[in-house]
Amino acid sequence: QVQLVESGGGWVQAGGSLKISCVASGSTLTTYAMAWFRQAPGKEREFLAGIMWAGRATSYADSVKGRFTISKDNPKNTIYLQMNSLKPEDTAIYFCAAKTVKVASFHIWGQGTQVTVSS
Repeated sequence: QVQLVESGGGWVQAGGSLKISCVASGSTLTTYAMAWFRQAPGKEREFLAGIMWAGRATSYADSVKGRFTISKDNPKNTIYLQMNSLKPEDTAIYFCAAKTVKVASFHIWGQGTQVTVSS
């Protein structure tokens, strides 16, 4: 079973940048898809970006396309989310998620890391 641990969250002013990380362990990851989600207070969890461990395929939600970039470092079993031009509405808990490619929904979650953007 894969375990996920996020880090790198914090406080940033609007217009600033932040890069968060997610280290995966516990299993061979080549058949997994990874993603970043976020959940703001009172809102549903929102998909932001996804990436395959094998290959280079990525996908983004329209709300973050052009501002956020998902990337990976296979030898370090780590994925990243580079967030630029941050806005107060980006304030949320950011979660790393994983699923095997044969499963429809993401079913493995990290504990989350808080990102706060002040105006």
